[in-house]
Amino acid sequence: MDEICEKCGLPKDLCACETIAKEKEKIRVSMIRRRYGKFITIVEGIGKDVDNKKILKELKQKLACGGTLKGNIIELQGGHKNKVLDALKKLGFSEDQIEVT
Repeated sequence: MDEICEKCGLPKDLCACETIAKEKEKIRVSMIRRRYGKFITIVEGIGKDVDNKKILKELKQKLACGGTLKGNIIELQGGHKNKVLDALKKLGFSEDQIEVT
């Protein structure tokens, strides 16, 4: 028998919890300079209900860079501010939710 989601009560293959969680997030993408003049792209505001590790893996593959997950903040090596916007749209987030600063 299929596993049941604890939040919505639907089977795991029909579960819509992650889709609903993606729709109510407000994501901020910014870029900072670290030691030795290196740039880091910061993606914050993705909640706990969304699989952050999966999103990090997809972003690292699409942008061909390294990165890490610290809490609920994704840090990507390099200045990918505008490319992250396109990658997040392809992952299911709407453009209205994403704020690039």
